[in-house]
Amino acid sequence: MKTLSVALALIGLLVGTLLVGASGFGRVAQGVLSAGWGGFGLYYGWQLLMFIPLGLAWDTLARGLGVRRTGLFIWGRMVRDAATNCLPFSQLGGFFAGARAIMLHGAGWPLATATTVVDVTAEFLAEVLFAVMGILVVLVHNPHAAVRVPFAIGLAVALAAAVAFIWVQRGFGSLFTRIAERIASDRLDGAKHRVERLQVDLDLLYRHRARLGVGVALHLLGWMASGVGTFIAYRALGAQISLVAALAIEALLSAIAAAAFLVPANIGVQEAGYAGLGALFGMPVELSLAVSLLRRARDLAVGVPILLVWQGLELRALRATRLAARSGDGAAEG
Repeated sequence: MKTLSVALALIGLLVGTLLVGASGFGRVAQGVLSAGWGGFGLYYGWQLLMFIPLGLAWDTLARGLGVRRTGLFIWGRMVRDAATNCLPFSQLGGFFAGARAIMLHGAGWPLATATTVVDVTAEFLAEVLFAVMGILVVLVHNPHAAVRVPFAIGLAVALAAAVAFIWVQRGFGSLFTRIAERIASDRLDGAKHRVERLQVDLDLLYRHRARLGVGVALHLLGWMASGVGTFIAYRALGAQISLVAALAIEALLSAIAAAAFLVPANIGVQEAGYAGLGALFGMPVELSLAVSLLRRARDLAVGVPILLVWQGLELRALRATRLAARSGDGAAEG
């Protein structure tokens, strides 16, 4: 899997470079710089605001297990997105990083894992709804668009995958317990207990359908906010684009990115997506590529400080653990 991700990242980098080169490096660079500090600052600040509904969605689900720590889940979401956008991981790596970030502040393993899984499910369902909105906009804008059929097929596959994902989770515990028993029942008792506990938490979370619905609604709000961010980026570069068109571009781009989840940071996929989808609404390719590069600059400007703070907290926790171990050894020797 790691080898595949690296290979896909290299291919994506090549594709992105070729796209920018074909449009003219100078023209794309000039487009990016035209945003200015004011436009980039607005784009940057909007991204920070987007973490609020996303963190609230995670927090809403966690309250189904009796946990109310809104600030912690907003922070966990910030780490999740920063790792996804800035580190050479697929989206799966971001999920693990976000879960680890909240575990560092007292969240137990079952809580972090179960709430992450259900939160990702809620976000995926919201993403499907958002993509449907994007397709409807494209069909209204251009009912003869050639992409309507493949996008419709992709949505059908996404809906089937969402149903399958939820179904697999509901049978997750018994399946992995049987595997553990067959492999090494005497050595994996702890793992079996953890899996059983995870299944109990998952069942409890899915039993709170109202909370799951609120989580989906908050994630849909977050997806729409990302579309507003795309609108801000295009406008900052001087493009005359409507808010509805920007929402549609972001909606369809999110669907493409979800299908290419193994590609780290969507390298190449994002650039090709902006170029193609922007063209559907009359946006020049070099302008859409400039929006993609502006987005990458924003992701780095937001994500790198978050990752540095997270790693600083990890280092402090590691030092505290080692100090406690040494103190325990000294007491034992005494």
